[in-house]
Amino acid sequence: MNIKKLPSLTQSTLAALDFFNQTPPPSFNIKTVGLPFIVGSGNAFNTGKIIFADRPMIMANESNFKDKLKSYKKLIRQKTISQAIIISASGEKDAVWEIKAAKENGLKTILLTCNQKSSAALIADKVIAYQKISEPQTYNISTYLGMILSKTKEDVKSIENFVKSKNFRNKLKQYQAYSFIVPDKFANITPLLDIKKHELFGPHVSIRSFSEGEARHAKFVMPTKKELVISFGKNKYFGLKDHRLEIKMPRNYDIALIFALSYFIIGQIQEIKPAYYQENIARYCQEGPLAYGQKKPFSIIVE
Repeated sequence: MNIKKLPSLTQSTLAALDFFNQTPPPSFNIKTVGLPFIVGSGNAFNTGKIIFADRPMIMANESNFKDKLKSYKKLIRQKTISQAIIISASGEKDAVWEIKAAKENGLKTILLTCNQKSSAALIADKVIAYQKISEPQTYNISTYLGMILSKTKEDVKSIENFVKSKNFRNKLKQYQAYSFIVPDKFANITPLLDIKKHELFGPHVSIRSFSEGEARHAKFVMPTKKELVISFGKNKYFGLKDHRLEIKMPRNYDIALIFALSYFIIGQIQEIKPAYYQENIARYCQEGPLAYGQKKPFSIIVE
């Protein structure tokens, strides 16, 4: 495998949109009971916040799920909490012990995954499987975009056409740092953008992401000509006036478009910067499993 030729996040985003245009994800028809736990790590955690935002629920992740099971023990005994919905594209890693812990506490477990044959799928009470395409390790575009589209039912072709029209490479080249300003109703997307910063650039490139409400709270105390502030719609207040990029958005858009467009733009930043991801992903795939007590390397391409 020629790692130098791995597709960028931009290319993989277009591939995911093309896939879902031809293979629409299933309708979101998950029934929740009472006050369920929604459990996930990283991208999965934030996807859970998006797709269950309109329902009462308790969010948990790999760091606090055990503590939350203890904290809510009374509500579990009273059957106010009777479900744990675990979200994991791979159905491996932390998802396995999370399902075991939920079942030990008498909860019915539902797994949302892209891997029906995973270790977590084998022990979950119910498995809801989503289709995806092959992508470089950590990208997780089709995995979670499919889940979001199943909820929002947005027109994928319209998203694809809009995203394709946004080539900002020449402007992006002029900057060393970038901030995204997202409408408040889409605030749950910002942690996904922060995660992409860590995965693709580490400490080498500054990419910040805020909702409009968050941006008001001293996020631009030190505006600089080195930072481009990218907004989905008008931006009257944040960043230096000559260093803002206001993207005119279509009518009645939803969060899947924000997901795809922001990933598409971050991929353009990836393309114009040094190949930090390509230079480090093979080593990560060797060393990353050790933190899970595993020796088998991660795949550079996740099938």
